[in-house]
Amino acid sequence: MSDTTTAHGQINSVSGPVVTATGLDAQMNDVVYVGEEGLMGEVIEIEGDVTTIQVYEETSGVRPGEPVESTGEPLTVDLGPGLLDSIYDGVQRPLEILEAEMGAFLDRGVDAPGIDLDETWEFEPTVEEGDEVEPGDVVGIVEETVSIEHKIMVPPDYEGGEVTAVEAGTYTVDEPVVTLDNGEEVTMHQEWPVRTARPSAEKQTPTTPLISRQRILDGLFPLAKGGTAAIPGPFGSGKTVTQHQLAKWADADIVVYVGCGERGNEMTEVIEDFPELEDPISGNPLMARTTLIANTSNMPVAARESSVYTGITMAEYFRDMGYNVALMADSTSRWAEAMREISSRLEEMPGEEGYPAYLGSRLAQFYERAGYFENINGTEGSVSVIGAVSPPGGDFSEPVTQNTLRIVNVFWALDADLAERRHFPAINWNESYSLYRDQLDPWYEENVARDFPELRQWAIDTLDEETELQEIVQLVGKDALPEDQQLTLEIARYIREAWLQQNAFHDVDTSCTPEKTYRMLQAINTFDEAAFDALEAGVPVEEITDIESLPRLNRMNTSEDWEPFIEEVEEEITTQLEELY
Repeated sequence: MSDTTTAHGQINSVSGPVVTATGLDAQMNDVVYVGEEGLMGEVIEIEGDVTTIQVYEETSGVRPGEPVESTGEPLTVDLGPGLLDSIYDGVQRPLEILEAEMGAFLDRGVDAPGIDLDETWEFEPTVEEGDEVEPGDVVGIVEETVSIEHKIMVPPDYEGGEVTAVEAGTYTVDEPVVTLDNGEEVTMHQEWPVRTARPSAEKQTPTTPLISRQRILDGLFPLAKGGTAAIPGPFGSGKTVTQHQLAKWADADIVVYVGCGERGNEMTEVIEDFPELEDPISGNPLMARTTLIANTSNMPVAARESSVYTGITMAEYFRDMGYNVALMADSTSRWAEAMREISSRLEEMPGEEGYPAYLGSRLAQFYERAGYFENINGTEGSVSVIGAVSPPGGDFSEPVTQNTLRIVNVFWALDADLAERRHFPAINWNESYSLYRDQLDPWYEENVARDFPELRQWAIDTLDEETELQEIVQLVGKDALPEDQQLTLEIARYIREAWLQQNAFHDVDTSCTPEKTYRMLQAINTFDEAAFDALEAGVPVEEITDIESLPRLNRMNTSEDWEPFIEEVEEEITTQLEELY
């Protein structure tokens, strides 16, 4: 580094969000303020005396010669009470607070802390004077929302020691609530660099499913708490609706929703709808356990790149308290496009389709921060990451989808053909998979039904057989098939239409417990067994599929009192089929 470098430099060149500066003493990933307006940016390359910066705001009007100031610190997020029920941009500026100050269109160079430093919170200590505490230990509780108790922890980078002063009371987040014998003061406010994972004691094998209350997900392709999933699909196939359903119904304690480069109207819908929604499980407002990060496609591209790191750092913070957190990233394709744009402006050697050569490693670094962890304070918590992927033209062979596939353990492949046929969720059961099935089966056997894995395998086998038979039907027609294969097609149709289809906008069908998911499939299996018994007894397939009660299978999903309804349907089907022979 040149002897002339200081914490202040000056702009040398401007290329969109990429700015170079000279004479600046800075390290990689340091936050800097660029130009007369003090636009926030981050150091991404240092070569000799030239420092390259990605700016998180619009750079029009910025000129060479203007000053650049380094903070000497990496990009961090503010952590503490006030994170929930908040809406941020990609670098954790609170959008609601900034909108109140300057309206819907934010001025450049504005900044605000991620949590309100003046708001007071009622602190209830969980330690006493003389107690020994270590990094990560919980020292008190704040009731942040009606749904969540915010646990105040000793920061992970503290030494720890003996508590010399602690008192219940009302404090701002920056006032010390606990004092240690080594002089360290614990406040309710922590800061953490977004590109560094928070420490944990051990990453464990997840054995509990994240119950989504969506039949095709819980029934065929389950996701573990602490697992990773990808939802790839073309435009209009239902990625965002699927993630909204997960945000509403998944049995996570806390949801972090990152709108990363999505269309403004979709993000507006999320921002307007979520505060109005009631948490269907607790009855409290949904936002009481939710944090939204909004970075739309028309916002500066560099902030899009940082938004997923901001979200996962918040998720890790709540994980350290012992909570199960679900992070929705919509979509990682837009994040990858931001990386591609910045990489091209840096004139880096492009990889496949122009994406940077480090695309795969960046995606892996992000998804690897998910997991089921034993925390350093002895509690257990998880971060489950569900990333939407938007492959151009629905081409799953493109680099973002393929690199994501190598990393995640659950693949929910959305299909444009299914969406056009109004089959929702439009998840293709032939292309999707879950690598968590075996390790989650003991949970399903213990908590739902002993034969759940076998029943699920029967459904998969039936659907696979239908796919093979459909190829023959296309050539010779359905009537040319043997009667047992015609019956298999009919049973597969009920699996698809009565079980796999689910209406997100129906008051009853929007949510389906694992118990109801199991019983609905069991009812179709009851029909399967009784139908093949009738076929073996010589009953023609047309008479079997024409019994009066069979269409009632399609009404199981919308039945509020579903248990007696399903039992009644099973009895009627069995009785009417037995009467045929």
